[in-house]
Parts: sequence; structure tokens; C-alpha cells
Amino acid sequence: MFNIQAQSIWDKAKDEVKKDEKKVEQEVKKDKDAVKGGNEVKIPTNEEIISGLKEALNTGTNKTTSTVSKADGYLKNPRLFIPFPPEAEDMKKKLIKLGMEKKVNEFETSLNRAAEKAAESAAPVFLDAIKKMTVSDGMAILKGPDTAATHYLKQTTTAELYNMYKPIVKDAIAKVKVTENWDPLVKKYNKIPGVKKQNPDLEDYVTRKALAGLFLLVSDEEAKIRKDPAERLTDILKKVFGYADTQKK
Repeated sequence: MFNIQAQSIWDKAKDEVKKDEKKVEQEVKKDKDAVKGGNEVKIPTNEEIISGLKEALNTGTNKTTSTVSKADGYLKNPRLFIPFPPEAEDMKKKLIKLGMEKKVNEFETSLNRAAEKAAESAAPVFLDAIKKMTVSDGMAILKGPDTAATHYLKQTTTAELYNMYKPIVKDAIAKVKVTENWDPLVKKYNKIPGVKKQNPDLEDYVTRKALAGLFLLVSDEEAKIRKDPAERLTDILKKVFGYADTQKK
């Protein structure tokens, strides 16, 4: 009786083992199939993934800085245009009513010119930050949303970029005469009875808006590389993002 029971238990155990083995085989096959698509796609190493992500960001930042540093890069792009400081919006409306619309427009133009001027020196700042980026969770970024790498870069470098970028903006503000355009506006406004005196930090405002615009376009470029194989111009981009394509299916 004992032997019969023992044999029965043993048979059940063997069945369970076979089931587990079958499950493992299926998972292995699924993993292999996942990296095939007509031709087999090689799985990149973690180092290659990091390299691919950095190259994608390098490509994105180079294109972005080249675009926004041109004349009207910010001014004529509705997505990037830097408007009158939000806290001074009431000031803008009142000044326009007082017939100073031309001066208001000149001031807004100078804000955007400052951002464009600053962008001329932004590429090395971005590239240096990208080189220092270490991605322990590279696979998670690769399998993440279409702007996951940009989001990671933004999270890990914004503070450093801000500190490096602000002096550039300060110099640009001086060159394009932002302050000269602002002073007559604020003097005129502050003479209006009962208004709250305005003194926004224009260097901080332009720096933050300029960086926001840069990151927006970098995310556009990353999304292109992820979505369009024709945008993957190097072997590492083809390998890394080609593999990423298989993981999303």
C-alpha cells in the first residue's frame, strides 16, 4: 500500500516537473520569437543600450539646438514662443490699452531672441550632460514611452543644465537688449495708481522657458527615432531601437 502511494506521489511529481519544463521551454521560445522579425534581431548588451540611448539624445540635442539657435527659432515657433511673463499679464493688457503695443511686442521679441542667442552655446552643455549620464535601468528606458530617454535626461540634468545655461541667457539678454525693452514698460506701468509693482526675474524666466523648449524638441526627435526606422542612421541605433521594436509587439 505504501509503495503504491509512494509511486503515485512520485508520478505526480514527475508530471509537475514536466509541466514546469514545458513552461520554461515555451518562455524561452517566446523570448527567441520576440527578437525575430523575418531576420533575427540581436539582443543588445546593456552597454550597447546605454550607448544607443546616448546617441539618440546626442542626435536629438544637436538637431534641436541647431533649429532653435537660428533666427526666429523661438519667435516664430508657436510651441516654443516665450510670451510676456505670466505674472505680468495684467501689466501687458494695461500697457496695450495705453498705446504701447509696439513696445510690448519688441519686448517679447527680445525675450525670444535671448533664447535663440543662448541656444548657440547650448549644444556643448547638453552633450556634456549626456556623456555623464549613467543608465542603470537602460532596458526600462528603452522599453518605456516614446520620450522615456528625454524624460530621464530631464530628471537627471535639469538642475545642472539650469546653472550652466543661466549665465549664457544673462549674456544673451544683455546682447539683445531685453532689459532696455523692459525698463520703459515697467516704469510706465508702475506709474499707474494702485497697480502691483512688477519686477520679474527675467533671467530665470527666459532660462526656464528656453530649456523647456529645448526638451520639447529633443523629445520630438527621440520619438522620431523610436517610431521611424528611417531615422536610425547608425548601426547602434538600428540595433538598439530595432530590438526595442520587438519588445513592444
